[in-house]
Amino acid sequence: MRVDIWSDIVCPWCYVGKRRFESALAAYDTGSDVEIVHHAFQLNPSAPRDRTSSRREMLMTKYRLTPEQMAATDARMTQLAAEEGLDYHLDATVTGNTRDAHQLVHFAREQGRQDAMIERLYRAYFTEGRSVFEQDSLVDLAADVGLNANAARDALREGRYDSAVKEDVELARRIGVTGVPFFVFNGKYGLSGAQASSVFLEALSRATDEVG
Repeated sequence: MRVDIWSDIVCPWCYVGKRRFESALAAYDTGSDVEIVHHAFQLNPSAPRDRTSSRREMLMTKYRLTPEQMAATDARMTQLAAEEGLDYHLDATVTGNTRDAHQLVHFAREQGRQDAMIERLYRAYFTEGRSVFEQDSLVDLAADVGLNANAARDALREGRYDSAVKEDVELARRIGVTGVPFFVFNGKYGLSGAQASSVFLEALSRATDEVG
């Protein structure tokens, strides 16, 4: 069984979806291995790579929300995340270009630490208010999950996985992914959004039945 997951580091629904999928995976007991592969998706690929901006201001402009509406939206998201055991602090978060963060996830995959890396990036951004845009911060986060800091820094400086990120984004475009999180089970079944754990469990079972 293989599950491919497209997500963006700054997507609050992606972290919630990851937790709900993990809950389904814990209940999915068939004795078979499940390979999980994370893929890059950029919600704001045109964001400058050399600076950040206010997430709230960006979203208010994009969706024409008032400050009160934005605060209410964040409060609902924070409560929903809390129901999955996640501690969101959205009030002061910034946004920017996530291409380097996605490169780091690819680097981590080669070291067998991809899931740990994306989990660390989510927690850094949504819970700790740390930068997931600047290379120095990303290198520190890589070290947190046991990756070699110097190797991570070299990979980012060289843009070693830039083409891999582009390939992820292009593949998402080809299969019709327009929003994240997006899950593909055994290359056949696509599931969009942070669905309930029961929906993920049904998808896992369906994919298993097809293989059987």
